[in-house]
Amino acid sequence: MLKALAGGAQACVTITHLDGLVLARSAFHHSMNYRSAVIYGQCTRVSDEDKPALLEQFLRHIAPGRESQARPPDRNELAATLVLRLPLIEAAAKIREGGPKDDEADMSRDVWAGVLPLQLAHLPAARDPACSIEPPGYVREWSPTRQVATSKRRSRLTVARSKA
Repeated sequence: MLKALAGGAQACVTITHLDGLVLARSAFHHSMNYRSAVIYGQCTRVSDEDKPALLEQFLRHIAPGRESQARPPDRNELAATLVLRLPLIEAAAKIREGGPKDDEADMSRDVWAGVLPLQLAHLPAARDPACSIEPPGYVREWSPTRQVATSKRRSRLTVARSKA
């Protein structure tokens, strides 16, 4: 698929962020609150000369400062990595927000209705068991709990305890 996109095939990229589950008085009217974007177009291949700088910029965006700590990709890794660019020429966005939209006939039903909000949250970092280095600032700042777990399981437990 990536080779086809790099060759000029048409692309459709869809991104959806779920904000909540909408519970209505009838099963038919249950819904979701969301923000969604659809991008249409043709990808272009990023040149081999531009690839290292774009990958470094991407790493810096994820974790500022990380690009100066991690080993940059070597020649073989760069050759094995395809980077595509999709210009924002044709796109559409849609948002659904608010509560249930029940039929008038269902309004008298004795059923709870409303929204179960969802939120994306930074969880504590999970240290690789083979890593003995103290976490850098961007890792310590990642989660509001400021704790670094040693495994994914402990990470989930730390968050659950902090909400209690």
